[in-house]
Amino acid sequence: MFDLARLGSWTNDIRSQVALPLRVDLWNGQRFDFSPEPPRVEIRVPGPGALRYLLSPSLYNLGKAYVEGAIEVTGRASDMINVVNALARTSLKAEGKLGRFIRSFHSHSRKQDKAAIQYHYDVSNEFYQAFLDPAMVYSCAYFETGTEDLATAQVKKIDHILNKIALRPGQTLLDIGCGWGALAIRAAEKYGARCVGITLSENQAALARERVRQQGLESRIEIRLQDYRDVSGQFDRITSVGMFEHVGRANLPEYFRIIHRLLAPDGLAMNHGITTTDVGGGETPYGGGQFIEEYVFPHGELVHLSTVIQAMQQGGLEVRDVENLRRHYARTCAAWTENFENHAEQIRGLVDPKKFRIWHVYLAGCSYAFAHDLISLYQVVCGKAGMDPANHPWSRRYMYH
Repeated sequence: MFDLARLGSWTNDIRSQVALPLRVDLWNGQRFDFSPEPPRVEIRVPGPGALRYLLSPSLYNLGKAYVEGAIEVTGRASDMINVVNALARTSLKAEGKLGRFIRSFHSHSRKQDKAAIQYHYDVSNEFYQAFLDPAMVYSCAYFETGTEDLATAQVKKIDHILNKIALRPGQTLLDIGCGWGALAIRAAEKYGARCVGITLSENQAALARERVRQQGLESRIEIRLQDYRDVSGQFDRITSVGMFEHVGRANLPEYFRIIHRLLAPDGLAMNHGITTTDVGGGETPYGGGQFIEEYVFPHGELVHLSTVIQAMQQGGLEVRDVENLRRHYARTCAAWTENFENHAEQIRGLVDPKKFRIWHVYLAGCSYAFAHDLISLYQVVCGKAGMDPANHPWSRRYMYH
């Protein structure tokens, strides 16, 4: 039997350190407010068995309890995430004990990677359409002035990438992890490139091909359901946007060796991906990475920027340019969260309640993590190591034409 006096002591300890817009309602009618201000987040504990989640309020424990329906939480996702992070910081003093989640290496076989990708991306195209921009770009946007709406910022992100790799008419482009085809379509339409986009998501491939057909670009864009390890040929330019997180840290040197093999001698490639900010290679603190591993991105692995650069060098590539877009991703995820909540009823009709809750907290949690430098996002431009850079521009000015 749970001792309610312990809960009261825990509550008083929290309130003595921080005022939170939180209310906790127990099954027996007891209520605990954590601030004199009106609550923006309410947690209902339906029975004594669920109190263990509350008294050890890691992101993993409370996220799991919410997703599995062990507790009920109401409020806007951003408020929920702020409250949960404050509870974790205040209650879980032993950071050394909890630390940052470091997952064991996964094998990342073709079968395993395809299953993981399809788990995340094949929810349904309609589901993603409900909270993404019209072009369905599911990666960090680029807010050039900070005043752009999401759709404009996503177009600017694609152009920023294609300008960085100096894409020219007639050149060939491989887009690894092409999503629903937005980058390939833009590259063919505006820049005159001939493109191959690859994905392991059947839903993405089907809609991307349909969008290519609608734009009349079948002769210039090929969308393949293909693993990056099975691509052959050579390309003038290669992009990888939001995909290398699925490769696995042990496989990164080989991943970049494959890009090296596929890249033309004087070609340019760009890797755009999420990194951990923990120099030891750990995930977000307080169990956030563990929650994402279990519920959102199975077998995903984040590495530090230093590991990315080292793996590129091991793969035979020379880093030409690095840009941090962390705050851009914080704003992107905040926009996705707002869209998700604005279309909540539509989304509830597309997925089961558990999936809805997973994504509700996941998107807001990512926005928080990027805003607080728990994870980051880097664009790294590279070319084959040892090549004469005479044809490469002297400055970064060419990226902003």
